[in-house]
Amino acid sequence: MHSDEQPGHLQIVTTADGSNTIYNAHVGENYHSRNGALQESRHVFIEQGLQYFLDNTADIAPSVSILEVGFGTGLNFLLSADFCTRQQLQLYYIGVEAYPLTAEIIGKTGYDKYISTSIWTSFLDSYRQSLVSPVKLNTYCQLQIAARKLVDFRSDHQFDVIYFDAFASAHQPEMWDEAAITHTLKFLKPGGVFVTYAITGNLKRTIKALGLKVQKAPGAPGKREMLRAINVL
Repeated sequence: MHSDEQPGHLQIVTTADGSNTIYNAHVGENYHSRNGALQESRHVFIEQGLQYFLDNTADIAPSVSILEVGFGTGLNFLLSADFCTRQQLQLYYIGVEAYPLTAEIIGKTGYDKYISTSIWTSFLDSYRQSLVSPVKLNTYCQLQIAARKLVDFRSDHQFDVIYFDAFASAHQPEMWDEAAITHTLKFLKPGGVFVTYAITGNLKRTIKALGLKVQKAPGAPGKREMLRAINVL
């Protein structure tokens, strides 16, 4: 999955809503749902995650912090950055990604159609540096990509929202086990929101055992339900 291997095993794929994803032959899965990459990202992460957090926070702060597990193509970040810029909301964003894609293949996804030109250009120009240190894309958005495995991720920061967007458990079971979920939720603030496209009995039990409130939400196209969890105060 390293950059020198990417041209042979990564392929741009068009999904049902007309937006693109990338198929990773080494994993045997796409980075987004074939039922609609853009619809999935908007529904699961922006609407049910970021927007839900803002709508249910009594004291709206001028900033929001997001941790993403599985940065992948950057689509969730790009939509979040575009949303926060339009809302004039400061965004502090860290994406955990063990095997970062190259800027070149991300540039072929066509995601520039869904966000402002300035954010897209700044993202591609800053992408390599974001793998090393935090970068400011504009007045509102800061991005850092932690190029390491989830188990090796450390931060003194706790986040308002966690996007959990790892490959499915059938392909990466280690990302969904109790240790991985427990490690991830250490970084969620009290009152914070965790969202993921999947919902399973094991996942619900693990999260409930950690004291969070688990909610079922309507799923993106192709999935009946998804999971949201609140770190209750």
